[in-house]
Amino acid sequence: MGRDAHMREIQADLIKDTIKTLFLDANISIGEDVSTAIESAYAREKSPIGKTVLKQIQDNNRIAAEQELAICQDTGYAIVFVTLGQDVHIVGGGYSQAINQGVREAYEEGYFRKSVVDEPIYSRKNTGDNTPAIIYTDIAPGENIDIEVAAKGFGSENMSAVKMLVPSDGEEGVIDFIVDTVRKAGPNPCPPIIVGVGVGGTLDKACVLAKKATMRTVGSRNAHPAYAALEEKILERINKLGVGPAGFGGDTTAIGLNIEYHPTHIAGMPVAVNICCHASRHGIARI
Repeated sequence: MGRDAHMREIQADLIKDTIKTLFLDANISIGEDVSTAIESAYAREKSPIGKTVLKQIQDNNRIAAEQELAICQDTGYAIVFVTLGQDVHIVGGGYSQAINQGVREAYEEGYFRKSVVDEPIYSRKNTGDNTPAIIYTDIAPGENIDIEVAAKGFGSENMSAVKMLVPSDGEEGVIDFIVDTVRKAGPNPCPPIIVGVGVGGTLDKACVLAKKATMRTVGSRNAHPAYAALEEKILERINKLGVGPAGFGGDTTAIGLNIEYHPTHIAGMPVAVNICCHASRHGIARI
């Protein structure tokens, strides 16, 4: 059979170049949503030392952008979410190879720290180019490729958690687990933080939802009114913990909390919490 006349051909090099640009930009220029949230937090913060830390974060982000330097020395693990149009035909190379080459070139050209090891327990040998990336792919109607990336630091990643709650735990069980996770994290994830929450699905699905939730625009709300209200309720509870900027105390422990949910089994209610530091570096593009 001949190729469908409606298929759109996309060169693998275009995917590679797009990934490269996204990671180069994300590591030196914080998003407007995060920047605005930090400014708002500074205006509200009552703790003098908390205000000082928030001012330092603002200064750091400005200098990084002006001098094209990495926002943070941990330039992150490359996380890539792709929505791949089913009418796309990739030519001139492999899909995952193009993504990894884009990451490789970005981290070499940007002089970003390479932080990936080849296996986790024994040799832990650095791969030398920050690959392989973590890639999640969804197939959807259409002839475009939508890409969302994050350079995920591990000081905050290490403070993440997942718990297999049951339906009887209810809303309060969900709230308690999320707030307790942030309380235990304390200063370790470099607050103020962004909290991504995944509810439902399975153990693994909840974790992916939580990761994706950290990348949603700070200050946005879930389209479901009950979940939107829950986001606000939990964020308020977290900011009453008093951890504050850099863990020195104050009103700003988190600048955002985003929840994503998915259908789940009648017997379960998985909840995952993925924590991201204030250097929430992400970017989006459409090919």
